[in-house]
Amino acid sequence: MKIALAALALSAGLPIAAQAQQGPGPTQGPAPMAAPAARKAEVVAGIRKAIAENYVVAGKRAGLDAALVKGLKAGRYDVADPGEFARRLNEDLYAVAQDKHLSLFFDPRMSAEIAGRGSQNDEIEDTPFFRTMMRQRNYGITEMKLLPGNVRYIRYDGFGWTGAESRAAIDAAMAFLREGDAAILDLRGNGGGSPEAVRRLASYFVPAGTLLVTFHLRGEAPTSSTSEAVPGGQLRLPLYVLTSNRAASAAEEFVSHVARLGFGTLVGETTAGAAYRNEHFAVPGGYVMSVSIGYPELPGGGNWEGKGVAPKIAVPADRALDRAQQDAALKLAEKAQGAQRTELEWTAALYAARVTPVAPARALAAYAGRFGPRTVAVENGALTWQRDGAPKSAMVPLGGDLFALEFDPRTRVRFTGEAAIAGLVIERADGSSSPVARE
Repeated sequence: MKIALAALALSAGLPIAAQAQQGPGPTQGPAPMAAPAARKAEVVAGIRKAIAENYVVAGKRAGLDAALVKGLKAGRYDVADPGEFARRLNEDLYAVAQDKHLSLFFDPRMSAEIAGRGSQNDEIEDTPFFRTMMRQRNYGITEMKLLPGNVRYIRYDGFGWTGAESRAAIDAAMAFLREGDAAILDLRGNGGGSPEAVRRLASYFVPAGTLLVTFHLRGEAPTSSTSEAVPGGQLRLPLYVLTSNRAASAAEEFVSHVARLGFGTLVGETTAGAAYRNEHFAVPGGYVMSVSIGYPELPGGGNWEGKGVAPKIAVPADRALDRAQQDAALKLAEKAQGAQRTELEWTAALYAARVTPVAPARALAAYAGRFGPRTVAVENGALTWQRDGAPKSAMVPLGGDLFALEFDPRTRVRFTGEAAIAGLVIERADGSSSPVARE
């Protein structure tokens, strides 16, 4: 489940060979050398051994083994390209197990590292390469920004875990959120990571000592994860968590806590449905095999394997951020007054129009022209607004002749005129306005 090892690329419901971030894969860096065709039987033998000795669902081991033997005998794996070999093999495995953690990928560097250990699981990774990679990617927290209405946004691309460094990165991100009036956590591209990172993040939203999940791993007694005390205590603000069908594994654990414990609102798409815990095994030819070796159990039973976690507000993933901003602005507007309330209501209207586009009253070309020191133009099927010497802003139709400015929810533009546009009025959330004639 570690981000560097099990971030999933999913296509048409099938697992694609994971692009291990520990070294160049089929589409990274120099072109990899193909394993000799004569060694495919040896590769398949290593995969069969890893599955037979470790796969979490014992009842499916025989079927998986039979599928591999059949594919090998039929010559299905006799291809030179390692990516295509992995793709075919993963297709056969998925057809039997429907398990998005069970997959093969080509990474000679990672395979060599694992070969010296026997396997590699989702505990802290101590190699210098992994720690450098995690530091360069800020331990998965790749973006933080301030949105209108003092909504704090964080994009979290992987629950990477190196111990103290990852803990400090999460704590810093949560300190940023703490000063917001609402928060958005974007997990749409989060393929997974360590349960330890999930535990740290979840601890900011539930009381210390809350049971989060129990893990049942191969040959081990069940282990439970509970929330811990964190700097500053719980965050108490509206939280929106963005999801997609690419959010998987450890990301789904966190999303499950959001849904079950009710400390946030899920916005977007149902998640991938990949719950199992996995280990990675080196197999001949520079390949790595990810094998599911355990499963999580949420309080009350069950997990998200095969079904994912459904959002409370269902929208296409590419519109989830706008939809969350719309909902956050409306909730904040309920407690605001005067110009601040108007600004928040206008913000909500702007994002509502981005989620569900509204047609203007006239053809876009009818609005184009010069209005004092400002130019309205049609570019790529949309209107743009630009004051002389200033950056352009997209104009978002709100209905009729009214438009919002994409990067300034406090300002609206209302065009005037009957048969033709004669001018416009710049309206502001503080109640002021400025009429401008068309040149």
